[in-house]
Amino acid sequence: MQVSWRTGLGVALLIGVAGATAGGAALLLRAVPVVPPVPKQVNPAAVAPVVPVKPMPTPAPSAAPIAKPDAMVVRRVLPIEGPFTHGRWVWDEAGAPATGPLVVTIDLDAQVLSVFRDGYEIGAAVVLYGADWKPTPLGALTITQKDADHVSNLYGAPMPYMLRLTNDGISIHGSDVQEGAATHGCIGVPTAFARKLFAVARLGDRVIITNGKRLAMGGASTG
Repeated sequence: MQVSWRTGLGVALLIGVAGATAGGAALLLRAVPVVPPVPKQVNPAAVAPVVPVKPMPTPAPSAAPIAKPDAMVVRRVLPIEGPFTHGRWVWDEAGAPATGPLVVTIDLDAQVLSVFRDGYEIGAAVVLYGADWKPTPLGALTITQKDADHVSNLYGAPMPYMLRLTNDGISIHGSDVQEGAATHGCIGVPTAFARKLFAVARLGDRVIITNGKRLAMGGASTG
């Protein structure tokens, strides 16, 4: 803070009667200096310093989008020869890490389920899914229950190696996977494949269901 004042001599005209003469009154004009006011003392420590504001630097553009901390990045896809038709499946853990997060992806449009461990695909199968009147839900789900000998309490049908995904019964389980068949919203896989998936899956593992969204090498899951 800066304190300033105006200095100088102000002139006041004092008009007084100096005396009387026979010729009349004589007027005396006198210039009087004006004393400038004493400036108020300011404690420098009480005055906040003025800090210049520096412009924030513009962040450099990222070369590639940053995946979420828990996103799964595809590091290997199993080679599948010939048409991947109903009833076919593959399972190969060779070359994949023995441990790591397990993520199951299901693309209803391609009718394919893939199992990834730490980003390495270890299994894939052609699946059945819900009919139009009982569609399979989309989104990121988690396995909440495992039951190798489950039987549906709604339809009385066996659901071997069941991995529950929702509270209303949507799950992955062994089925007779044939072209033209459908489920009541569940994901049906060949029973031999379901047995292998059941053995490696744990409660809390993620299951991402999409409709037309496929992951390629280097792609990251968004669920």
